[in-house]
Amino acid sequence: MPSFDIVSEIEMVDVKNAIDNANRELATRFDFRGVEASFEATDDGVIMNAEADFQLQQMDSMLRNACAKRGVDTACIDAQGIEHRGKNFRQLISFKQGIDQPTAKKIVKLIKDAKVKVQASIQGDQVRVTGKKRDDLQQAIQLVKGADLGQPFQFNNFRD
Repeated sequence: MPSFDIVSEIEMVDVKNAIDNANRELATRFDFRGVEASFEATDDGVIMNAEADFQLQQMDSMLRNACAKRGVDTACIDAQGIEHRGKNFRQLISFKQGIDQPTAKKIVKLIKDAKVKVQASIQGDQVRVTGKKRDDLQQAIQLVKGADLGQPFQFNNFRD
């Protein structure tokens, strides 16, 4: 039986390259001359440090542009709250990976409500879709691509 998996993954190598590009842009920008501002890569995301709140907003825009240039979907970027420490402001940016339970349930419900002749099942942080015909599977892919679920999805392991 043909099947495929719906996953939500990003390449961390591309994220690291985007962070490097954003740091280079930060060093060349006129409005950041003489300002202590930086992007720091961590295991689960990026820490942005700056001297003012509005600078963090500009840095967020720079990071999103750098990610878009590297092919990382900006819908997976999750900005946390801004912390004020001494004279510096700090913000953690994390990247959504995997499909959480509520989103997976929305995908399964979306496919079932569309009356496509496929079965969708949640398997950890991914959703497996199986069906008898390839056309039905492709219809399910188009359905998920067209739905706005607040997260980018990839379709892996398409098997006949």
